Amino acid sequence: MGQLEGKTAVITGGSTGIGLASAVRLAAEGAHVFITGRRKTELDKAVETIGPAAATAVTGDISDLADLDRLYDAVRDRGQGLDVVFANAATASFATLEEVSEEHFDQAFGVNVRGTLFTVQKALPLLNDGASVILNSSVRADDGVAAFGTYAASKAAVRSFARTWANELKDRNIRVNAISPGTIDTPGLDALVDTSDTPVTKSQFTDIVPLGRIGRTDEVADVVAFLASEQSSFFLGANLYVDGGEKQI
Repeated sequence: MGQLEGKTAVITGGSTGIGLASAVRLAAEGAHVFITGRRKTELDKAVETIGPAAATAVTGDISDLADLDRLYDAVRDRGQGLDVVFANAATASFATLEEVSEEHFDQAFGVNVRGTLFTVQKALPLLNDGASVILNSSVRADDGVAAFGTYAASKAAVRSFARTWANELKDRNIRVNAISPGTIDTPGLDALVDTSDTPVTKSQFTDIVPLGRIGRTDEVADVVAFLASEQSSFFLGANLYVDGGEKQI
């Protein structure tokens, strides 16, 4: 504990799931964590979970640039710059090639790609020397799960961003890396598969994981904490799979 003592972190999509677990973990390491999300009630609950002294919630949608400005204005007002950005917020839904609508495409790419890009771009003036930027990609960027093509393509774009931005920001001593979680037990996963028209079930995802189970949010948070800390000082442009071996064996 204490690896991030005195550091400031931003986590988008920080009210539930992987984002909340990561906020709890970074706060436990000493960081003050700014979390953002669209639902104020869930954000307020998240602050209580993290610890009110260690967290600040800013309601907003990362696809709305004015909301991102409000988030970073709050970080700027704290006066200590920014040491960690975990660009985690994302959306997912199923649609086959025949079913994809403009709305489906715009939602996926508006949040997952556009939102991620401007989350990081708008953080740049605040990033301290030695800062760590972590992008949340997905194992789905590597496969062809039916009806998940738009989501997979958006996450492949996020993975590509990590490589390019790592190269562009290395001279500022800012490290950019990505993580690719597999199937993780989150409220988002439940919402995705608990509909009558969903083409897959949670058990089908589980069946392809060599460890034979869905991952836990704290297991992803541990990797986020690693990349946020100096323990990962020689990682740049990497993509760490947190997938129970799904894409490894």
